[in-house]
Amino acid sequence: MAPTTTVTTLADDCVDLLFDIEPLWPVIVGIDPARTELGDVTEEGEARHIAALERLVERARALDVAELSDQERVTRDVIIDQARARIAQLQSRMVEFTISDLFVAPAASLLTLLPMVPVATPEQGSAQLDRLAAIPAYLDQVAERHRAGVAAGRTPVAHLVRAAAEHLDRYLAAPGDDPLLRQDPPDSDFASRRQRLLADVVRPAFARYRDVLRSELLEHGRPDDRPGVCHLPDGDAGYAALVRVHTTTERDPGELHATGLDCIERLAEEYAVLGRRVFGTGDLGEIFSRLRTDPALRWRDADELLDTARAAITRAEREAPNWFGRIPPQPWVVEPVPAAEAPGAPAAYYLQPSVDGTRPGTYFANTHEVTERFRHTSEVTAFHEVIPGHHFQLSTALNLADLPLLRRISDFNAYSEGWGLYTERLADEMGLYSDDVARLGMLSMDSVRAGRLVVDTGLHAKGWSRQQAIDFLERNTPMARVEIVAEVDRYIAYPGQALSYMVGRLEIQRVRAEAERALGERFDIRAFHDLVLGVGAVPLTVLEDVVRVWVRDHTR
Repeated sequence: MAPTTTVTTLADDCVDLLFDIEPLWPVIVGIDPARTELGDVTEEGEARHIAALERLVERARALDVAELSDQERVTRDVIIDQARARIAQLQSRMVEFTISDLFVAPAASLLTLLPMVPVATPEQGSAQLDRLAAIPAYLDQVAERHRAGVAAGRTPVAHLVRAAAEHLDRYLAAPGDDPLLRQDPPDSDFASRRQRLLADVVRPAFARYRDVLRSELLEHGRPDDRPGVCHLPDGDAGYAALVRVHTTTERDPGELHATGLDCIERLAEEYAVLGRRVFGTGDLGEIFSRLRTDPALRWRDADELLDTARAAITRAEREAPNWFGRIPPQPWVVEPVPAAEAPGAPAAYYLQPSVDGTRPGTYFANTHEVTERFRHTSEVTAFHEVIPGHHFQLSTALNLADLPLLRRISDFNAYSEGWGLYTERLADEMGLYSDDVARLGMLSMDSVRAGRLVVDTGLHAKGWSRQQAIDFLERNTPMARVEIVAEVDRYIAYPGQALSYMVGRLEIQRVRAEAERALGERFDIRAFHDLVLGVGAVPLTVLEDVVRVWVRDHTR
């Protein structure tokens, strides 16, 4: 007799499929450190992945919803949405045209992720050596997919190809600073074998891939006036699918573009209030100019930036128990973005702690051209990335032992990035900002996320040029030009992902407001936050249902 299919077994099957597609994922989070493969990105491999995911969706849809508990229905919805999202991403064929120095590109991702892999034991060290040995074959697959993309008209963006090649130039020119040497070796044999592999196998493979970028792909790159995926074959349909993936909604690019413009207009009123208090003016242009040019709002050096971030997170950690009933125990650290990656990296990003506890949650702050970066955005960024933002959300999810593993590690950008952006405003409620200058930083980041709705859709749906996108953000946000350029290149390289922040934030705020109206004095902010984080990462439609059930249960 065939075993009975349950929601839990389907969730486990979904995790297995996702790990097969991205085998470094379970290694990084400490779930399966013995995996040594880097992934199969051939057309045949992706076709197998898509077929397997489609079969999983059919099995999940065949379950009798009426027989499921509330939690099981949530798990079923997560399975279906997670599988459909991955199918859409594979069908977009992004590996063919995603060439960049940003970590979303295949080669750059190796230099970002492999240094995060734990090698504390001889077994972990041996597995890492196998991964390093697999790099040439993996990069050969990637290069072949790039060639197929060019043949089909799915071409990369020329200036991002140059940036990727220059990133590899920097990597190859500094073997002593190789990020793949970052882990302390478990024994001398590992250290010597790793050195030989890097010198004889890994660096030559990256050099060959770099040469392919310059000699075969650069000449086919799209110019800066056509960077959006709308300029690729079936690009409009592909972008619409990616919008659904990253927002977990059916909102179309035109609607999202208009939402971003509305948000920017409303922010002008808040800037005027704070601007009068800080600078003595409510004029938006003058406020932006002061934020961009005031030397007192720049960093002296990298240490000052990093220390300020640590102080803000420590302050948030002390206040958190008044706003959350469940406090995750995982530790956090603040580190600079590695120098070779920093020129093309975002201002900050976060890597969640490993499941096995061997790696803390890590906040990477970009100290490249540090004296050109703004100090007033330091606190808001630290709150978003660590506490009460991503560190709280991702660490809490890892601790949900009563839920299937899929629910603890599922990847829905609109939920996770929406939560991060929600906590930037929550930090103001919590009294965490040190002064009005820091609150202007909060508004600055709101402007960025509203601008992302406009610029991402402008690039990929409306056909904007790279310069149009840069000009829009310079007019409508107080960001530094160095950060605006990096942000725009990120949106070009990662279509749709930038939409997730504001869409998710607005939805979390909406369901919270509905719960507050329905429950009145019975509304408990600590319970609400524990509910939102305790469900694991879910699509926004599922989150809405979870909150409504919670409100219903508390109004009986």
